Amino acid sequence: MRIMAIDPGDKNIGVALSDPTNTIASPLTVIKHVSRPLDAGRIAELASENQVELIIVGQSIDEDGFPSPQGRKAARLAAAIRDQTTITVLLRDESFSTQSARKTLIAMNIPKKKRRGHLDSLAAAEILQSYLNELHNQSE
Repeated sequence: MRIMAIDPGDKNIGVALSDPTNTIASPLTVIKHVSRPLDAGRIAELASENQVELIIVGQSIDEDGFPSPQGRKAARLAAAIRDQTTITVLLRDESFSTQSARKTLIAMNIPKKKRRGHLDSLAAAEILQSYLNELHNQSE
């Protein structure tokens, strides 16, 4: 079983994929945002192509524990994905995933100009790796 994670944004949607053992998350691609139904269709297509059995959509949560405006957009994207596939779609708090991805690229000495395109899929990988780590901790 493979798991896919989505980091939704206003311009780009980061996509990450787990390895078959659900141990390691890797950036897969970045989808340019077009419209919610078309974006959801592309995500469902990628999931099908990669034999994904679970899709995690990152949702930003405010300091009171409620979805932020961006988090509500993520929930609507998750609903649109559910309309286009039978694969289970879950929402997961993605707070600080983009900042963490940015720090990773800086630590790797990636020039600022080259960071932009990789940030979205790397943020999705951060969301997915966090989920995978929790899965493995629960099974121990």
